[in-house]
Amino acid sequence: MPRFAANLTMLYPELDFLDRFEAAANDGFEGVEFFFPYAYRATQLSTRLRDHGLELVFFNATPRAHPDERGIACLPERKAEFRDGFLRALEYAQVLSCRRLHVMPGIVPHGADVQRLRATFIENLIWCCAQARAAGRDILIEPINPRDMPGFLLSRQDDAHAIIKAVDAGNLKVQMDLYHCQIVEGDVAQKLRAYLPTGRVGHLQIAGVPDRHEPDTGELSYGYLFDLIDELGYTGWTGCEYHPRSAARGGTSAGLEWMRAI
Repeated sequence: MPRFAANLTMLYPELDFLDRFEAAANDGFEGVEFFFPYAYRATQLSTRLRDHGLELVFFNATPRAHPDERGIACLPERKAEFRDGFLRALEYAQVLSCRRLHVMPGIVPHGADVQRLRATFIENLIWCCAQARAAGRDILIEPINPRDMPGFLLSRQDDAHAIIKAVDAGNLKVQMDLYHCQIVEGDVAQKLRAYLPTGRVGHLQIAGVPDRHEPDTGELSYGYLFDLIDELGYTGWTGCEYHPRSAARGGTSAGLEWMRAI
């Protein structure tokens, strides 16, 4: 059975963020993930993790300077800003005992040279992986579907693996979100068969397709996929990154029947 981590940015939306740690632990989660820690002191978050016996699986390596921003690692003119933010993320990761940092390339600006952006992303990843290796951390990159995130530089699994090959760093892995994969490419089972055995998938995420609710809704058969993931020998975390059908108090917990039934 996969090891499930609660995405605290999306789950338990009726609770203040710092109260979501306890709720996740009460629902049986042993791991959590979230997008950004930077609104809180690292010690605040580490206390919540410790008090509730939770492991932090990953967080995003750089904060948003603007709500519409989706990373800046591919933007040549913001290289210094990106690297400063990444070093700050490493400091958080140390305090939070978090092994993985997600590096988002960003949105392709209108009229930009995509190949130049890709080269910048690769250059930044080479630098990041060196910094992270020295700190005992892994880097994740995630293909994201263009319906949810129009213009995002990275949307396909094969492209993510090509970038990993170009960077050639053992601590660079793919964050394989099956929701995004299904929307962009489909054939999810075959993608799992192709990529999990490579050892280059460092994290999985799940959600129902197409509405991004609990995984027991929509067009994917997650029971089948969970069995396949086990069969393929993946032992990493699987993040529950979805919007609960009910945002009412207790809605996330009530919606976890799919997990309790496994």
